[in-house]
Amino acid sequence: MTEKITDKLANKLKEEKDLQNFLTENQQDLKEANLKEFLQNLLETKQLSKTEVIKNSGLDKTYAYKIFSGEKKNPSRTKILALALSMQLNEDETNHLLWHACHNALYPRNRWDSIIIFALKEHFSVVDTNLLLVQYGEKETLY
Repeated sequence: MTEKITDKLANKLKEEKDLQNFLTENQQDLKEANLKEFLQNLLETKQLSKTEVIKNSGLDKTYAYKIFSGEKKNPSRTKILALALSMQLNEDETNHLLWHACHNALYPRNRWDSIIIFALKEHFSVVDTNLLLVQYGEKETLY
């Protein structure tokens, strides 16, 4: 659903000659990233416990709660991915989460991102994903 709206907006923007007109006519479809609201929505939709997600993420408890409360404004991409894995999100849901956290989407041409995409698809835990990253010689892990 979101993808269709995004494609529609992209096509309109390509054809538009007046930026102000585009912004005015499409303001209801242009939204700002709100990580706190998106995380809350994911918890409700997937019927997940915030406590369990944080525990499974391997993140520092205090830090993770600050992400969920909106107090931590710029969590790193790796921390967001740890939350995505602990919530067992799929690739699309993870990319939406990354967008709400103001980070780039996963990119399959990037070796590290490809490993993360595979881990998401296979529902790996954060620990198993870190082991996979190390196994394939990646220096950066999720924490």
